[in-house]
Amino acid sequence: MTLEAWLLIAAIVVSLTAITLAVLVLRSQRTLGSAVAAPQAPAAEPTEDDAPRGPQLAFVANPSKNGAEQLKAALMSRCTAEGLPDPMWLETTVEDPGLGQTREALAKGADVVVAVGGDGTVRAVAQGMADSGKPMALLPLGTGNLLARNLDISVTDRDDAFDIVLHGIDRKIDVGWLRVDEPAAPRDKDREGNGPADTGTHIFLVIAGLGFDAAMVADADDTLKSKVGWIAYFVAGVKHLHGRRTEMTITLDDRPPITTRLRSLMVGNCGRLPGGITLIPDAIIDDGIHDIAAIDTRGGLMGWVQLFGEVVMQGFGVSNDLPNKIGRIDHTRAKDVHLEVPEGEQVQVDGDVLGRARAVTTWVDPSALVVRAPAPRLSPR
Repeated sequence: MTLEAWLLIAAIVVSLTAITLAVLVLRSQRTLGSAVAAPQAPAAEPTEDDAPRGPQLAFVANPSKNGAEQLKAALMSRCTAEGLPDPMWLETTVEDPGLGQTREALAKGADVVVAVGGDGTVRAVAQGMADSGKPMALLPLGTGNLLARNLDISVTDRDDAFDIVLHGIDRKIDVGWLRVDEPAAPRDKDREGNGPADTGTHIFLVIAGLGFDAAMVADADDTLKSKVGWIAYFVAGVKHLHGRRTEMTITLDDRPPITTRLRSLMVGNCGRLPGGITLIPDAIIDDGIHDIAAIDTRGGLMGWVQLFGEVVMQGFGVSNDLPNKIGRIDHTRAKDVHLEVPEGEQVQVDGDVLGRARAVTTWVDPSALVVRAPAPRLSPR
């Protein structure tokens, strides 16, 4: 092949290569220009399927309770896993045990307010929720957990209790109120509950009492309660087995007053206590009336033994109607109760000691509170 032929072939190859490179460069410039000039595709808007669903929860929590911080983390994770809106977490303080936080939660649009704590927290949240029409739910962290026990909400299984928060039924229950009409002079300022009671009005959901029961609650040791729970109340009660009987004048609704001597007079909205004890077996939490239990013993320790046996038996539906009993518990019913105690006695509401009083009045507020409760179990056929 001549030199001219080789040069011609080389020229053709170079030309083809240059043309190919030019086409590739032109295409890349067009692609790059399109990429720069064209607006970025907008991010996909969240659809209704992606939005959080379910109720807006507000937890009103007592941070002093054991396990409260760990429970907070677990609850937040559970709410995220359930696809719920971000919940509110409002902590109680010594100055405000939950009423202000509950009102704040309602003002911010909470659908369900959950009391996370003991009976004191439950009472404060209930006071803020009464007559609101919104449901209150419970995550028990206390010693007695009285309302939770009477609603059959687990006091040990937190997952089960939270399932009720989400999937339980809304139930209207009665609320009790106790007003201290006349405080009593302090007997011993250094002991809890022995100062004069606050003359304000106090909510209760389970039982209010005056006498032995309040003294027992007042003397329960906090350290012992944290270790053995509700048993600490019975240990404290031993100190008062030989205490004096108290003169009381009792007025029920519009009936004539009755003056008698008792160990305790208790007004019950419902009657189940820790340890499987049913103190007031006929009390129903939504019947619009309170059940009253008058407790008395004589004869020292034998009277208390007989009384305890009667309490246990009535839990099984067995009553002891023998006359002249030295330990007895008598029941009646009323919507309004007025008590006068000339010497003064300690008063408690749902395990919170109010102090000493010479006169108190209680009344029932029917169907005032909506609670989130377990769905009723179907009876097997």
